Amino acid sequence: MMSTHTGSGAGFLAIWSDVTAEEETDYLHWLTREHAAERVGIEGFLGVRVFRARLRQARRYFILYRLRDASVMASAGYLARLNAPTPWSSRIMPILKNFARGGGAVLAETGQGSSGLVAPIVLGPEVMDRAGSMVQAIGALDRITACRLLAVDAAGTTIRTAEKGLRADDRSFAGLLLIEALDEQGLGEALARAATVAAAADAPLLYDQVFTLDRRDLGGQAAG
Repeated sequence: MMSTHTGSGAGFLAIWSDVTAEEETDYLHWLTREHAAERVGIEGFLGVRVFRARLRQARRYFILYRLRDASVMASAGYLARLNAPTPWSSRIMPILKNFARGGGAVLAETGQGSSGLVAPIVLGPEVMDRAGSMVQAIGALDRITACRLLAVDAAGTTIRTAEKGLRADDRSFAGLLLIEALDEQGLGEALARAATVAAAADAPLLYDQVFTLDRRDLGGQAAG
């Protein structure tokens, strides 16, 4: 099933960061016991998924928020939170390394549901159209559950906030090709198909889902 996203969940916010082994537990407790619920409670945030990279030399995490639409990135509710970080957030933000953040619109997708194993492929602006033409073919491969093309809204992503000022090495990207699979075997052909759009300096990594939170899980805690 191929679609252009214009309804609920038509936006996203993707974040990467590394933490040290010594700081990992504090980071994970902050993320799962405070930060995820705080973000998902903002009007326009629908849910979050947290993934850990399959790396030996680094503790790298990929966070993917589902948004009502791209405009949530510049919404008053979200900016208010970004400009008033909690004490715990103020302690965590400076320790995050290799930080990358981008939010915007889901341009196209194929498949249904989600999987515990994903390969997020960072895209440059010059390959966005080519990546879009691959979405349906990749989604039709064996053991692939979904493939999505995400485009970053640079204006919404680069708004200066108090929270951004706590981090030293922010960077962003033009887009993301997100491939979800049932297992590693299923990702092999998909990654081969996507090799022509993957940035040479950022070879795709595999990530396992470790945490998820839906706005509906918050009950009365959700703002708005």
